Amino acid sequence: MSNETYRQFDPWRPSPVKEISRKQIVETHYFNIDHVTYESAKGGQFDRYCIQDNSGDTVAVLALTSDGKIPLVEQYRVANHRWTLEIPGGHAAGSERPFEAAQRKLAEEGGFEASKLTQFTRFLNTPSYSTQHTCIFFATGLSAASRQSIGPETPRSEVRMVTVDEAYEMILNGTIVDAKTIIAILRLKSGSLDHLND
Repeated sequence: MSNETYRQFDPWRPSPVKEISRKQIVETHYFNIDHVTYESAKGGQFDRYCIQDNSGDTVAVLALTSDGKIPLVEQYRVANHRWTLEIPGGHAAGSERPFEAAQRKLAEEGGFEASKLTQFTRFLNTPSYSTQHTCIFFATGLSAASRQSIGPETPRSEVRMVTVDEAYEMILNGTIVDAKTIIAILRLKSGSLDHLND
């Protein structure tokens, strides 16, 4: 298999569709939903529903203790009617910057404060219909902090402390299904975060 590409990838090249109309049909604290009509030279007009994130980037925190453990939070996710294991994360509150939101979420959900907190990636959650991005931070130099209730969906969440290898195995066997958590753990397992651990 060749590493060569036909041409350099350009994410900002001209759009193959033209936006004809846009109407907001839902408004919430975290996001709005727009009904959008597009026109394509080859396909004519078509409609889509787009989620416009309006509270800034969501954040997530991959924390690593001095003895090599990762805190994973048990959360009940109502949309999917199931429990998940996730790294701490969520939306900013008010005018919080991503770094500040990450500090707060690590304490509230994970029960830790970090002496070192570094953003290592930012990704589009569902680019086919949403503008939402997530910033992931790597946290080290951990000390205990007071946890808080996550919310009505998970009134008594638990934190499981697992090794990197255990977390990786839980990805492979389908126990961990949350995308941000998978991305973070695979980056850590690959060794690409080693330079942040100095």
